[in-house]
Amino acid sequence: MAETEQPQIYLITPPEFELSSFPDRLGAVLDAHPVACVRLWLTTRDEDRIARAADACREVAHARDVALVLDSHVSLAQRLGLDGVHLPDAARSVRTARKTLGEDAIIGSFCGTSRHDGMTAGEAGADYIAFGPVGLTGLDDGRHAESELFEWWSAMIELPVVAEGALEEDVIRRLAPMTDFFALGEEIWQTPDPVAALARLIAAMA
Repeated sequence: MAETEQPQIYLITPPEFELSSFPDRLGAVLDAHPVACVRLWLTTRDEDRIARAADACREVAHARDVALVLDSHVSLAQRLGLDGVHLPDAARSVRTARKTLGEDAIIGSFCGTSRHDGMTAGEAGADYIAFGPVGLTGLDDGRHAESELFEWWSAMIELPVVAEGALEEDVIRRLAPMTDFFALGEEIWQTPDPVAALARLIAAMA
């Protein structure tokens, strides 16, 4: 990726939300800012709740020509006709997901801080690799995806790379020249004005 290109926004939903209000909040953000993709990420394992949330978010995203991928649930993503899946287990399920969802589906792989896992997932057919967390999180175990990992990846590997996890303005400024996407979720949804919060983070990429 050329250093003059600004990274794109990859939006992650809150882990829990009200179906009565969140689609409007999501629509407001998508109307205000260019977003490449939305990831539906819910903590619930209730497939009916996930399906209803997916239907609502897909309607909002697809009306604006934005792809919607589902976290973890490959068979559910297929059943609901979503654009793809985000896999949290590095390279382990990439081949199976590709076989299930087909060549046109978006398949992403979260690889933590492991360059090796990222390369393995890419070889298995992932469309992008996500590394993180890049900042300090409440569940911090001391491991972070350092700038050097993104710098090496952007110089050596053509596969798009996503930075995610506790993204603050200073981290975004540092990583902007060496990542293709910033995955932003709680960073904006936990604020009173997600549209304004995303504007501040986008400004830090310039």
